[in-house]
Amino acid sequence: MKNVKLLLILFISFLFTGAAIAQGTVKGIVKDAGSHETLVGASIVVVGTQSGVTTSLDGSFSLKVPAGKHTLKISFVGYQPTEVNVSLDQGQIKDLGVINLTSSTVGLQEVNVMASIAVDRKTPVAISTVQPQVIAQQLGNQEFPEILKYTPSVYATKEGGGYGDSRINLRGFSSNNIGVLINGIPVNDMENGHVYWSDWAGLSDVTQTIQVQRGLGASKMALSSVGGTINIITKSTDAERGGIIYSGMGNDGMHKYMFTLSTGLMKNGWAITVSGAHTFGNGYIDGTNFDGYSYFLNVAKQFTPNHRISFTLFGAPQWHNQRGNQHFISTYLGQRPTNEIPYPITDKYRYNSDYGYRNGKVYGGAYGYNYYDKPQASLNDYWKISENSFLSTAVYASIAKGGGRRVDGTGAKMLQWNYSVDEPYSTTKLTPYGTYDFDAVAAINMASLNGSQAIIGESINSHQWYGVLSTLNTKAGYMNYTLGLDARYYIGEHAKQIEDLLGGTYYLDSYGSTSGDINRPENTPLHTGDFYAYHDDGIIRWLGLFAQGEYVKDNFSAFLSGAVSSKGYNRRDYFLYTPGNQYSGWVNFMPWSVKTGANYNFSKHHNLYINGGYFTRAPYFNIVYPNYTNDINHGAKYERVVSGEIGYGYTSRMLNVKLGYYYTSWMDEGLRVSFGQVSSNISGLNELHQGVELTAVFKPVSKFVLNGMLSVGSWKYTNNVHFTAVDQNNNVLGTYSAYIKGLHVGNAAQTTAGLRASMEVVQGMNIGVGYTYFGNNYADFNPQNRTKADVTADAWKMPDFGLIDLDINYDFKLGPFNATIYGNVQNLFNTIYIADATDGLNHSASTALVWYGFGRTWYTGLKIRF
Repeated sequence: MKNVKLLLILFISFLFTGAAIAQGTVKGIVKDAGSHETLVGASIVVVGTQSGVTTSLDGSFSLKVPAGKHTLKISFVGYQPTEVNVSLDQGQIKDLGVINLTSSTVGLQEVNVMASIAVDRKTPVAISTVQPQVIAQQLGNQEFPEILKYTPSVYATKEGGGYGDSRINLRGFSSNNIGVLINGIPVNDMENGHVYWSDWAGLSDVTQTIQVQRGLGASKMALSSVGGTINIITKSTDAERGGIIYSGMGNDGMHKYMFTLSTGLMKNGWAITVSGAHTFGNGYIDGTNFDGYSYFLNVAKQFTPNHRISFTLFGAPQWHNQRGNQHFISTYLGQRPTNEIPYPITDKYRYNSDYGYRNGKVYGGAYGYNYYDKPQASLNDYWKISENSFLSTAVYASIAKGGGRRVDGTGAKMLQWNYSVDEPYSTTKLTPYGTYDFDAVAAINMASLNGSQAIIGESINSHQWYGVLSTLNTKAGYMNYTLGLDARYYIGEHAKQIEDLLGGTYYLDSYGSTSGDINRPENTPLHTGDFYAYHDDGIIRWLGLFAQGEYVKDNFSAFLSGAVSSKGYNRRDYFLYTPGNQYSGWVNFMPWSVKTGANYNFSKHHNLYINGGYFTRAPYFNIVYPNYTNDINHGAKYERVVSGEIGYGYTSRMLNVKLGYYYTSWMDEGLRVSFGQVSSNISGLNELHQGVELTAVFKPVSKFVLNGMLSVGSWKYTNNVHFTAVDQNNNVLGTYSAYIKGLHVGNAAQTTAGLRASMEVVQGMNIGVGYTYFGNNYADFNPQNRTKADVTADAWKMPDFGLIDLDINYDFKLGPFNATIYGNVQNLFNTIYIADATDGLNHSASTALVWYGFGRTWYTGLKIRF
């Protein structure tokens, strides 16, 4: 019997040994053909089998292949697949070396150059790049900025919860201190620096890549990159003919339909790609239904291998009802003694006081409705002048129209909420369900002998924006030189326009020092479509020059860059001044910046980088014109920023780690204070933001990857502010002190952490589970309200919270087509948490105004490629 067992063991061992001998090994490294960066997670499959692996964290792979002749297919999302024929003998190891994959988007490398996309282990800045497959797998029905929540020092929320109403903070700075670029073109508002994500609510449908550059960033232009830069690269011209159809659905009646068609690059050099999407739903928050579209068109012509032009048009028109105002925690919980308002839905955390019904449909009140359409068109010329020189030029335009709903009139409080005590006014008209009673107000207006007492108006914020961005890159030895021109011209229109007289026949405008049209009689009856209250233009011209020298040799790279700009403001007021006297005249500023950095790769595993810079920023438009008139604040100061960073990186086949420390000092931040009917702008407010950031990726096997991040920040005000305001005749208007030294900056979590695991459980099916943690989050507050020297308490510290998300996707064949089904669940365990808060009188939970974050939401979609 023992002999039989021994023979059996020897036979089995022989079989396994034979199988092992009958195999060979193929290895190599997969890289981007343009940037030469390694591609992590690229797929290598033996054609005709299910045998395959994905590349490790250094882009390498090793695959056991049966002896003989085979074809390997190498593919990666966003790239054209390639096939390699191999012939192996038993036990042979064949090294294919570097396998370069070409982007499936024609000209992507040129766009990346214009957009200053950073390269890991070369560009000395802290970067996080979100690849297209991550966007497809994880976004679901989240807001666009939320896809970045696994990035260190990022805090993104849905704010009021309306479609596109999200916000993002980076290293404690809000969007007006974050440079946002789309294909290298800046999109921050020219007047105040803000980015309104509702303008780009459908942008995720056409996004190729997102790169977050924390700190100074790699952009050579003069940007408001106090906290960092967000580089968004959209689709361009697809290299291959084909298309996509997509259908998705989610919680609260959300539906989404999308298509993409592409001719591919045709033999005559032309290529056309068109994409469109429609998204609509009821909204998670009560009374926040929405309807949005997105469209994308790219037409390109390849004249020669060295010369190409590309025309791109994209936009995302939308309207949505929204929740504009926060409430006390006790209001949501129904615990206030005076609270007699029943909740119209079962989930009290979805409560929204800012809407009612009109003609049987949800009707947002003041700050309860928004619409916008901001198309952007650009004509890009890419010219490879020689082997060492490249010129890219973009001429672009954006003509936007939109605004938000307001309530005005002597009886406006009939449709308003007293947020100082978080209760309706005594005259507020509400239905038995606690929503605004527009019909009751309409009855009052119809009976009025003096026109409508309360009207619905639109706060119009439209603009015309034209620009040219041109960049020349040239190489000479180990040096790369960049010279560039950034020219912009902007007209922003601001007005109030009557949308609905609410049953009345006309409206009489109110007049004051900063409102009313002096060019028409005071008692002129106004009707739907007429402007009222104010009507003015903000006019801005910008001419910037930038230059950079970069030294790259072997394992060392360093750069020095500088930018200088001429920024001019002018203001035209149609209401407060007579024709011929409506312009303020130009007010000019010349901000500048300089930054430098270096990276050294000690080995293929270790690198160290350092950067630093200083820049000045022109004061924002409302700082120069503080009183909503053409009166100029000639004492407006430049804001100043000093920033530096040092970081270490470790890269291997299984583990990538990045660790960095940053320091950002923001000086002379603009602060606006009111003295009676006059507003004054105060300078001298300083903030210091510093912290440590850690990211790590662990991929022990081909089918599993673990991502982690941790950021610990310390963001504080560093000084008190004292100021005496005087008018143009040196009469003292008032004295002002803000006692804020040592207080934490509010409105963003100063400690964040994240951990996400992803695994291919069966062929084609990936499951991901992610956890994010947010702590040390202080309520937002206005420094000008901290006027008592004996009150030194921080703003209310919001409770820490952590959320778990789940995503799943499955690739399969649907007849002759490739298809993917996606599924996402956000906040899997329905955690109750506060995402946004504004500090109250006693800096505690009882007086803070808050928005609760979303509970459990879900989304699923099917994508078919042809």
